[in-house]
Amino acid sequence: MNSLSRTPLRVRQPVRLRMAHVARIEQLSPLMRRIIFTGDDLHDFSSAAADDHVKLFFPLPGQDTPVLPEVETGGRPVRSASPAVIKRDYTPRFFNPETHELAIEFVLHGDGPAATWAAQAQPGQTLGIGGPKGSFVVSENYAHYLLIGDQTALPAIARRLEEMPEGINVTAMIEVADAKEERPLASNANASIVWLPRNGVEAGKSTVLQEASTSYSLPSDDLHVWIGAEIETARQLRTLLIEEKGMTRDHIRAAGYWRLGATDGGGRVED
Repeated sequence: MNSLSRTPLRVRQPVRLRMAHVARIEQLSPLMRRIIFTGDDLHDFSSAAADDHVKLFFPLPGQDTPVLPEVETGGRPVRSASPAVIKRDYTPRFFNPETHELAIEFVLHGDGPAATWAAQAQPGQTLGIGGPKGSFVVSENYAHYLLIGDQTALPAIARRLEEMPEGINVTAMIEVADAKEERPLASNANASIVWLPRNGVEAGKSTVLQEASTSYSLPSDDLHVWIGAEIETARQLRTLLIEEKGMTRDHIRAAGYWRLGATDGGGRVED
């Protein structure tokens, strides 16, 4: 195999801040709500990888329109404490360039600003959207793919499955609150979906992903693994695959989508 064919494609984009309004809402499961945004600002939106993220900017309490940060020359947001900016990272689930519609899926998991807004969202309401500023596109010529994630990573996993071509072998292990959160996931790939309900255990404290990964028999040495979960869980899963399963670091891409006990604590998981 030509090693160059395995080099991930990195796509960089200038930072764009946009305003978009809610076009419609779809309730996918009791805890998962898809909100479709539209607007002229989305005419040039682009997202190259299933695990891209955009920053969503939410209205301040008592306001209807979000506050967007100022942007420096070169596209970097200006850091400013006033006015306050409420922002969170989310996955672009899909984008329709003809209708300028962007779908974002929210987990209705509590009283944080994003979940609270999503629970009450109505057509016509406005959010700010920034990015994505970069994409990491993994090669599609591995013998097998393993996608591991909790419900916050489900939009990225669902998009990855949907975008995979025929002939790709992939296994997805997905932690959800309970069986009511399980739903069909479309894919043209040879996909095996394993749902792992935590059944009453608090999010971030369940070990269903670690247990499933421990019992998982690697189908091939030519395997690429993607992990998205609570950051300490993601770190544990990456370590398990390296130390117990003998995988090499460059065949694993892991990210913390959130941090237990913190409002904003995700990030890449590396050595």
